[in-house]
Amino acid sequence: MKHLSLRVLARSIALIPIRTALAVLVVVLISSAIASAAPAPIVITGADRRPATSLNGDWASIVDPYFSGLFSFHHEEKKDGWFRNYKAKPGDSSPTEYDFATAPKLKVPSDWNTQRDSLLYYEGPVWYEHDFNYQPRQHTRIYLHIGAANYRSWFWVNGEKVCEHEGGYTSFNCDVTAVVHAGANFVVAAVDNTRHEDGVPTLETDWWNYGGLTRTVSLLEVPEAFVDQYDIHLSRTGNDVIEGWVHVEGAQSGAKVEVEIPELSAKTAAQVDKDGRAAIHMAAPSLERWSPESPKLYKVQVRAGQDAIEDLIGFRTVETRGTEILLNGKPIFLRGIAIHAEAPYRTGRANTDKDAETLLGWAKELGCNFVRLAHYPHDESMLRAADRMGLLVWSENPVYWALQFDNPKVLAKAEQQLDEEIGTSRNHAAIILWSMANETPNTAPRTRFITTLAERARSLDSTRLITAALLVRAEGTTKIVDDALGKALDVVGVNEYIGWYEQKPETADITAWRIDYQKPLIVSEFGGDAKAGLHGDASDRWTEEYQADIFRHQLPMLNKIPQLRGMSPWVLMDFRSPNRPLVGIQDEFNRKGLISDQGQKKQAFFILQKAYNENTIGKPE
Repeated sequence: MKHLSLRVLARSIALIPIRTALAVLVVVLISSAIASAAPAPIVITGADRRPATSLNGDWASIVDPYFSGLFSFHHEEKKDGWFRNYKAKPGDSSPTEYDFATAPKLKVPSDWNTQRDSLLYYEGPVWYEHDFNYQPRQHTRIYLHIGAANYRSWFWVNGEKVCEHEGGYTSFNCDVTAVVHAGANFVVAAVDNTRHEDGVPTLETDWWNYGGLTRTVSLLEVPEAFVDQYDIHLSRTGNDVIEGWVHVEGAQSGAKVEVEIPELSAKTAAQVDKDGRAAIHMAAPSLERWSPESPKLYKVQVRAGQDAIEDLIGFRTVETRGTEILLNGKPIFLRGIAIHAEAPYRTGRANTDKDAETLLGWAKELGCNFVRLAHYPHDESMLRAADRMGLLVWSENPVYWALQFDNPKVLAKAEQQLDEEIGTSRNHAAIILWSMANETPNTAPRTRFITTLAERARSLDSTRLITAALLVRAEGTTKIVDDALGKALDVVGVNEYIGWYEQKPETADITAWRIDYQKPLIVSEFGGDAKAGLHGDASDRWTEEYQADIFRHQLPMLNKIPQLRGMSPWVLMDFRSPNRPLVGIQDEFNRKGLISDQGQKKQAFFILQKAYNENTIGKPE
């Protein structure tokens, strides 16, 4: 089939209904749009605070395991296309192999794995298509906002490629101003969750590789010059000073920016520099500081020219002093739990307000003031809920296990995802820790790689603490924390599994600890598996009694570590993992949850709850 321009093709089928036209126009996805470069996606802070046209709902879907829609049989990007339709050219009787009009539907947002039994284990490309009506206004920009698409994704609007993205857990925004028109439009996405050696994360993880458009999709309409990012926080210097910056995309140097907090009668104005950024500094003498006990949020208004956005922001400080973690200048112990973004009850990827309220509600019931959101950035709804509920957050970059740490391209991918994580989430009071990695090997390339990420995180956000979950080595019954990466961290996190992957629960009673860093320590993982409802003696693995016994021995041991400043046992709720195939027990779930995926609380939940509520943790014996 010869190449046809979108304009010519559109004229030739002007009277055909949108879904029929789609089958014709989709050829342009390959023959034209793929061959042309598309602008890189951008990060927009507070995207969920802007008016949006939702594109959530039923999307047509085509499973394409060989990615024939994108590549030829030589695995080269197509120039002439593979999508073909007999209506594309009079007399052409080519077979219609791809037809969204007759394709089955997938819900967006959601993973595809839990929507169809045939897709539970599927890893590969899936095509999505959705029709929408729109009336763009003059002198505005329009962005296609994608909450997350795992792992690589490509997007076309009305047959024009608008962007592509790598990374499965961060939001991004594609400029579609030039391609959206009044009336009927359509968007096509190709999402591929294939794992790669040079991916972030890499080939093996201990969670399910949920594919698809897993978080919300919408259209954002903003003025031609608009606030794309901002950082508004409480200064560590004291005196209730609010500081930060606002960046205005498309602004002329000298353009005015205003920031106002009406409840505090605080207001300031500044001008953007040649890079579009304006520094913010204003006094707020009657400010109530955000804390777990009082999670106060203020309406913050940001205005620049024709643009205005209102966010809900809490103001607090976090820093270290010796081995202490200070929140608002006072020492705090982090009574925590680790959480995967697994949806309660239905399983699959958590992505709704109800999911967030259920998971974090369980954490509050447990007595937590802190959650480790592992092992990747979680949905904005989780962070908003944590802000409201007063739960401090550890937010993690998906640098997990053994990446290609000597590969500069992998570092660039990790940096990109870190930039997106911080750029999207930097105004959440709940987040106090940026985690760079989890359980990585103690090698020189690894240390250089993650130290580079830590330095980058500090350059992007100097108001929070940097951590990572390290592995622990042992000499006899002494656990030693001396990983070289500890030098790059503000707070040292460590994972250990006495009683599960090593030794017996009672070994904790005679275990000593040597911490080679005079820094705060968080035990970021410990625990063991139990199937909810399975009972037996405390010595019987997989039973609730065995898991409970691990906690009975762990808590007194950890309480003896003088510089212990927090913990986040593994894990709040059972979650799917292909690494856990034991039939009748795990059934491809990691069963270390204190709660089952169906909401059943195990015995260990109540042991930890009692310790947290009685405030017996964090007080060295």
